[in-house]
Amino acid sequence: MLGLIFIAAVIHTSSSANVASNTNMTKSLKVLVSSKDFPESGMQVLKEHFTVLQSRYINFGEEGLTKNREELLNLIPGCSALVWVSHHPITKELLDRAGPQLKIVSTVSAGYNHCNVPELKARGIKLSNTPNVLSAAVAEIAVALMLGTARRFTENLEQVRRGEWEIGFDKVLGQDIAGSTVGIIGLGGIGQAVVKRLHGFEVGRFLYTGHREKPEAKDLGAEFVNLDSLLTQSDFIVLAVPLTDETRLMINKTTLAKMKKNAILINVGRGELVDQDALYDALKNKDIYAAGLDVTSPEPLPKDHKLLTLPNIFVLPHIGSATVHTRDSMAVLAAKNVVNALNGKPLLTPVLE
Repeated sequence: MLGLIFIAAVIHTSSSANVASNTNMTKSLKVLVSSKDFPESGMQVLKEHFTVLQSRYINFGEEGLTKNREELLNLIPGCSALVWVSHHPITKELLDRAGPQLKIVSTVSAGYNHCNVPELKARGIKLSNTPNVLSAAVAEIAVALMLGTARRFTENLEQVRRGEWEIGFDKVLGQDIAGSTVGIIGLGGIGQAVVKRLHGFEVGRFLYTGHREKPEAKDLGAEFVNLDSLLTQSDFIVLAVPLTDETRLMINKTTLAKMKKNAILINVGRGELVDQDALYDALKNKDIYAAGLDVTSPEPLPKDHKLLTLPNIFVLPHIGSATVHTRDSMAVLAAKNVVNALNGKPLLTPVLE
């Protein structure tokens, strides 16, 4: 019995020593976090394993293009991983400055069109993203935009601000979600989460389109159709696809012309999915009923942008994943991808491996 206890103690000691040894080895590796507003939940995961460098500036807006950019160029030489907290693109200049030991870019976002995928692939650098953990929050914003546009929140909030309410039984009438046909372009994690949340609204019919039928669609009660059928039949059209060469400007003068007069366009994907000039014309001429956007091009949308002059558009400042829980979950997932990559383990959510 004493012998077994002794052996167990030796194994435990050996195992603990190996863990300590591995930790000491990875502590010599440097990880750069690109923005000062990366959640502490993710920082704790990284600091447990690595030497962590972090920008003193946010990597968004004008600060991201000026002060932050210069600091990142100074900090990144010798780093083995880059945690990208930004909507700005990763430049070839930054990758050149990093050096050949850069093994992974972990973007704290579901989309990765800003990550210079061809350049990362050419250099053999891994890329991970943070899908799924933000699907619920983004889906909630999609539903909020549907309500906001269908019930004409832009016009009604302006009434409240003016203190001049339009009184009457037939004033500022909106549209119903109940009984409507909702078309989802992109039935991935976010698209599926939107459908789940809309079931309680007694939607009449769900349509979806994409490269292929999704096995999850049957349980969701969603019908696979081609894009033209979705555009011509839907009362609400929800964009939940990533930005690619194929999807860029997929909503344009031609596709808008196929929509119903009462159609409402919702975009929670990327601003560049939509030709905003064509959308402006369609809304102004009342070729479609309304649009709700959480994403625009550019971001932020200038306050004097012509879209903002229209009463039948409801715009939010890209807040799809902006909840405390969701951003913490994104940060932890991004950090864990770095841990796995630098310890020779598979990425949890790989884009490039």
